[in-house]
Amino acid sequence: MANYISLYSGSSGNCSVLEQNGKFILIDIGKSARITANALKDLGLELKNLQGILISHEHSDHINGLKVFTKKLNVPVFSNCATLDYIADNDLVHSHIVLEDMNMAGHNIGDFFVTGFETPHDSVGCMGFNVHTKQGTRLTMATDLGCVTDGILKQFMGADLAVIESNYDDIMLKENENYPYYLKTRIASSRGHLSNAQCSDAAAKLLENGVKKLHLCHLSNNNNTPSTALSQLALTSMAKGIDIHRDIEIIKANRRHEITDPTQF
Repeated sequence: MANYISLYSGSSGNCSVLEQNGKFILIDIGKSARITANALKDLGLELKNLQGILISHEHSDHINGLKVFTKKLNVPVFSNCATLDYIADNDLVHSHIVLEDMNMAGHNIGDFFVTGFETPHDSVGCMGFNVHTKQGTRLTMATDLGCVTDGILKQFMGADLAVIESNYDDIMLKENENYPYYLKTRIASSRGHLSNAQCSDAAAKLLENGVKKLHLCHLSNNNNTPSTALSQLALTSMAKGIDIHRDIEIIKANRRHEITDPTQF
C-alpha cells in the first residue's frame, strides 16, 4: 500500500509525501530545504529514494524551498507549462533540474502514475493531481482553488483518498480586522481559496459517492482552525445523512507545522 503524509500545510508553506516501499515523490516544497529535509529524516525517508517533485503552482508557499532543496539532487520537477516557464524565467530552480510538463496524458514517476488537472486560482497556472498506484488505488489532491467546478468534482469522484483545500471560515474572514478589504475579496473570489462551506459541500458529495478517506488541507492560520473546518464538514455531511465519525474511515485536517500520521491509499 502507498502512504500519504502531510509534512506541513497552510499559507506559510505546503509539502506532501507520497510513499511506497521506501520510494517517494513530493508535492510542493513551500518551506525551507532544511525544514523539509529534517521532516523527511524524521520519517526515515532517504533523499536517494526521491523519484520526483510535483509543483501545483508558483506561489511562494508552494515553491519557497525548491531551489535550495534540489541543489544537490537530480530529480525531475513536474508541473504545467505556465508554472514551469515561470520557475525557469525567475531562476527558481537550478539549471541541471529537468522540468517536465504534467499533462492529462500523465507520467510514470517511480512507483506512481500521475496526471494533472487545472484548478481556478490567481496564479500563472494551478493544478491538482491524480496519483495512481500499481495496485489500482488513487489519491486526488487540490490545495488551492477558488471554487469546485463540475470538472474538478469529477476528478475527485472515486478516489481512495481525497485531499482538498478548506482554507477559511466565512465569518472569521469577514470579521478579521487585520485583513484589508482587497485581501478578503481576493481570498473569497472564484480564483482565490476554498471556504469551509464550499469544501464541505464538495466533500459531502464525495462521501455520498463512496470516498472513505479525506484530508482537509491549506487551512488559514488567521481565518480558520482545524476544529472549525471539521465541524462545518460534520454539519454539512449530517444534513445528507452521513456521520463522518461513524461512516468514514479517516477524516483529518492537516496542520500548519505538524507531520501527519501516514494515511494508506
